[in-house]
Amino acid sequence: MTVLLYVALFLVSVVVTLGGCALFTNGIEWLGKRLKVPEGAVGSIFAAVGTTLPETSIPVIAIFFGTGQERTDVGLGAILGAPFMLSTLVLPMLAGLLLLYARLGKRAATFKLNYGEVRVDLQFFLIAYGLAMVCVFVPSHLLHYAVAGLLVTLYAYYMKLKFSGQHVGESELEPLFFARQAARPAYGMIGLQGAVGLAGLGIGAHLFVTAAKALSTELHVSPLLLALLIAPLATELPEMSNSFLWLYRKKDTLAVGNVTGAMVFQGTFPVSVGLIGTDWILAPNALATMGLALVAVSVSLGQLLWGGHWRPWLLGCSALFYIGFTLYLYGA
Repeated sequence: MTVLLYVALFLVSVVVTLGGCALFTNGIEWLGKRLKVPEGAVGSIFAAVGTTLPETSIPVIAIFFGTGQERTDVGLGAILGAPFMLSTLVLPMLAGLLLLYARLGKRAATFKLNYGEVRVDLQFFLIAYGLAMVCVFVPSHLLHYAVAGLLVTLYAYYMKLKFSGQHVGESELEPLFFARQAARPAYGMIGLQGAVGLAGLGIGAHLFVTAAKALSTELHVSPLLLALLIAPLATELPEMSNSFLWLYRKKDTLAVGNVTGAMVFQGTFPVSVGLIGTDWILAPNALATMGLALVAVSVSLGQLLWGGHWRPWLLGCSALFYIGFTLYLYGA
């Protein structure tokens, strides 16, 4: 009976997450339309930052308000976990889902993207995260502070590029859920719906973690496996849910931009917090996640530079980095 209750809680978490996702994506699209913002900026800035800000608070609170070595461990874990998950799991899952939708006859098995914007996202991430990795090997606080400032400046420049883009999304929008009769909904209603949707995403992710932990205890699943697979997956659940829904609706620019934009944000602002608030000394496994994220993104960028577009099956192969690292830790 207990297991059934936890399964029911898991199903509730999925429903809450999907509901929050529908509200948030619809609100974000309307915000972009009202502001006449390029579609690339809607996905890469509005949606990406909106869904990553809650989890970004974890390293900020842990590093600046925590105590002892635990504050550093928790903070660095949160900072490094997101780019690793996004590059080696979420992006490959997006490719896999595209193939699944195509197999079900819902859409073609190709991304309909402005690959120039995707290249910009990936290049910004590689530069920022590459600089952060260099700082691991140069124990100079002065350098760390300088790089932290550079990363924040880099992200500001990235936002400028995105907002100055020429392409404004022209795809037809569903009416705003909170103002279905309004042809031009007010900013207040758009903001309210977006906030409610974001809260739903957060609550759904929290319920997901609660149900997963309880089920793992009942079914005697390894705590290590839980820490590696369930908890990090839940933190990226908002980005994943939004992107999966946009992909289903054939809004690939928003779907992919939500992930790659989140990577740029996670590779700059939270990293700058780590550079300023810690000694930026990483354990081998933590350093490995940085290296694997950089390799995975380099492979994804390489496809664009040499082939001009993504092959979904090849993009999905980046999941091997996540699977291999997980198996390595599990067997260690």
